[in-house]
Amino acid sequence: MVVDKGKKAKFAERGEEDSDHIDGELVLSIEKLQEIQDELERVNEEASDKVLEVEQKYNEIRGPIYRKRNDIIKYIPDFWLTAFLSHPALSNLLSEEDQKIFKYLESLDVEDFKDLKSGYSITFNFSPNPYFEDRSLKKTYSFFDEGTTNITSTTIKWKEGMNTANGVAYEKNGNKRPFPEESFFSWFGETQQKSISEGFSDEVAEIIKEDLWPNPLKYFNNEADEEDFDGDEDDEEGTDFEDEDDDQADEDDS
Repeated sequence: MVVDKGKKAKFAERGEEDSDHIDGELVLSIEKLQEIQDELERVNEEASDKVLEVEQKYNEIRGPIYRKRNDIIKYIPDFWLTAFLSHPALSNLLSEEDQKIFKYLESLDVEDFKDLKSGYSITFNFSPNPYFEDRSLKKTYSFFDEGTTNITSTTIKWKEGMNTANGVAYEKNGNKRPFPEESFFSWFGETQQKSISEGFSDEVAEIIKEDLWPNPLKYFNNEADEEDFDGDEDDEEGTDFEDEDDDQADEDDS
């Protein structure tokens, strides 16, 4: 059957009209969808502000309770040392010399800025000790809208020969010796401006703030679940080493 050329042209024109109509409806739908999405963003921002207001309110309530907790902890020997050593992610950060210093650690404080989005600080408070002059060592994280974090810290005033962060300390007989283990106190020297876009994160600070500080008693009592800190991966690695040892033993026997 032969189709009239005039009819073909009409069909083509109609197809173009339908296509223009569909494209127009699509553009209109996308514009309406964008309006809805913008409305959701406004609601989400308002919700975030409300959440911050509530969090700020309860931070003020928590403050006196945290101080009361610190007052009690002071009477428990080696509380913070034990909590650190029982924490799966923090225990390996303390060298033998660091552990001696931590015996003088009286209290730990984590304090959010009044505007929670602006940053926080972590403060270690020590009793008089033979290692450094400072009674408090503080590290502060200030967040800026452009996506950068400014990190400042106490410059530790080490007593002569006691700078374990740089691998130097005195033995009891007065002789210097290097410490091959990296000191936890070198963490206080990691200060500069970082960009979030560069993937910056301070895992030590985040673990102390988000996990250890809210409930240190859990770690002091050694009640933590190690699986929360990749314990399974460690077990698997350990199993692989054991399997290799078993295979080697079988080869030796043969």
